[in-house]
Amino acid sequence: MKNFLLAAFALAAFIACENPVSKKIKETKENVSNTTKAVKELNKMQEDIQDLQELEPLTNEELKAWLPDEINSMKRTGYKAGQTSFVNIASVEATYANEDKSKQFKIEVIDGAGPMGAAATAGMRMLFSQDFEEEDEYKSRRTVKKNGEKAIEEYRKDNNRSIIEFMRDGRFYFKATGTNMDIDETWDAIDEIDADDLG
Repeated sequence: MKNFLLAAFALAAFIACENPVSKKIKETKENVSNTTKAVKELNKMQEDIQDLQELEPLTNEELKAWLPDEINSMKRTGYKAGQTSFVNIASVEATYANEDKSKQFKIEVIDGAGPMGAAATAGMRMLFSQDFEEEDEYKSRRTVKKNGEKAIEEYRKDNNRSIIEFMRDGRFYFKATGTNMDIDETWDAIDEIDADDLG
């Protein structure tokens, strides 16, 4: 009985430890799970892409009109609209900064409407179907659920820089970058621009 208890204890300790075998099994399960999600997203995406291809992309004027002059006490310092119009993709980006320029916020938006826009955002949608989390001494990166939609958060520890990417309504791809802003501050700035007003 004593030997049996020792063997059982040793086995439990072996399973509980982060050994290479259990680590590989965990990675394989995560990969299978992510692959399954990707296949489901691909099937759903095919219908969505057909619908998006038939939509008219927003114009530069409409995208510019959507941009606020100020976000959380940061004034707009510049914008670019139509950077990707040569490939028939509607896009806009804008930069914001506080008075002493110690904090900066940049927002980039791609409209997934039209044949080219739908194709351009398809790969991003596949990425958002995954579940992952990684961290090292320099940065952390993970998928999260925010406002009912998947997003990717990345935080650079060495320079307090946040990058958040997400899709809104299966159509608009957003990338927000906060310099000297943590993840929460960057989300606050995103909430201030009201992504739901697009389209």
